[in-house]
This record gives sequence, C-alpha cells and structure tokens, in this order.
Amino acid sequence: MLELKGGKVKGVLCDITGVLKESATTADGVAIQGSIEAIERLRKAGIQVKYVTNECQCTRKSLHQKLLRLGFSMSEESIMPPAFAAREVINKENLRPHFLVHDNVLPDFEGIDTDDPNCVVVGDAVEKFTYDNMNHAFRLLKEKKCKLISLGKGKYYREDGQLTLDVGPFTAALEFASDQNAMVCGKPDPLFFQAGLMSLGLTAEEVVMVGDDIVSDVGGAQKANIRGVLVRTGKFTAQDENHPVVKPDLIVDNLKQLVDVILQQ
Repeated sequence: MLELKGGKVKGVLCDITGVLKESATTADGVAIQGSIEAIERLRKAGIQVKYVTNECQCTRKSLHQKLLRLGFSMSEESIMPPAFAAREVINKENLRPHFLVHDNVLPDFEGIDTDDPNCVVVGDAVEKFTYDNMNHAFRLLKEKKCKLISLGKGKYYREDGQLTLDVGPFTAALEFASDQNAMVCGKPDPLFFQAGLMSLGLTAEEVVMVGDDIVSDVGGAQKANIRGVLVRTGKFTAQDENHPVVKPDLIVDNLKQLVDVILQQ
C-alpha cells in the first residue's frame, strides 16, 4: 500500500497541465482520467486546493474557462499563474517591461507602462522565440542593463503527445549571454510555493505539492519544505523515478491515486 509520510494533509498545491489535463494546441485539451472526480473528493473532504501553474500562453480567466469546459469546478481566484506574480513585482519595483511572451497572456499585464523598458519579461512565447526577438531582448539586457524576469523556468512540457520546449531554455540562453540571473516568477522558485502556502493559510507541513515535473514541481516544492508528489501522467518519463537529485516523497499513477492515499490517512 502506498503511504505518504508526514502529518495529515490539509491542503494541496496542484499543477494543472499534466496533472488535471493533457495539453493540446487546439481546443481545451483533455481531462486526465479520474482528475475531475479527484478534485471533487478533495473538496468534499474539506481539503483546500490551490492551482500553482507555469501556464503563460493564456490569461488566468481563459485558463479557468477551459477547465470549467472540461468539467472541473474551481474558482478563478484559486488559480495562481506566474503572470500575476510577475505583475506584483513589476508594480512594486516600478518596472517598465519589454514583453517576450505569448500574445494571449498580454491582457493579464494590461495597463502596465512599457515605454523606455528597464526590464525584460520572458514567457512561453512559442513562435515568437525568433532570433530577432531573442536578440532584441538580449540587447536590452546587455546594453541597457535591464532586469530579466522569467515566467517560470520549466525545461519542457508535453503537448499533443509530444515533448515541447518550455520557457526555461530560452531564459537560460538570455542569462548566459547577458551575464545575469533571471528573477523567476513561478515554479521552481521557492517564493512561488510560499505564496501558495500563504494563499492556503497553512504551514508547509500541512500541504503537499503534486505535479508531473520532477524538478520544477517536486524539487521546487521540496526546497520550500513542502512534500512533493510526482504523477506518472503529463510529461513524466520513466527516468524521473530515478532522478539523480530530486527524490519525490511519493510517486503515484495519477491524481486519483494520490487522493486515495490522502483520504486514507
């Protein structure tokens, strides 16, 4: 029988793509088997859930609507995307960003001053990651000493059944060329997980993080002293079970199996 060590789970930080649903370039994707029912079981058991995601190809509102259409039930406010964390930093530090992001996420930054940029915000820009766009961002970073902000730093994800480069490799290229480290607004930065704890109103010992990314989800959570659970869905590969650095607190087939374990505690 699977067992999750530690105290009773009162809250869950849950990834979205690869845990709740599989991603697709068209339509809304597909709900992973058992995930809709698993979320409902957590709700009925009084276990709080916040959705910590590095999704930055759409607004939070659009992502929420996709999940509702797939059959999930949650509030828009329970979804924590990196754009909202980045906007908070931009406002606090009076930054004027140049955006190298997907057009669909720009409404989440509406009203922000972009004249005479003093920072570069990089997200999962997909087709906009051209040489010219990357070079323009590099010049701002190197010549104008702009600050670099990355909307998460994942290596890759699975879309339409195929592994696809995430924002992380492009951020790493800009870091290397400009001789600076990016501020990461999203996973795996521990501050992003700590914000999730604050939103839940719980301690790290009372919460588990569940995701399909061994480094960003599991490793990032563990650095914030949160138990990290890996699912064998989404981008999971067999090599993840023997990662040289990150050792999950538990590995489960899917979210449904994790909920079984939590409710048996």
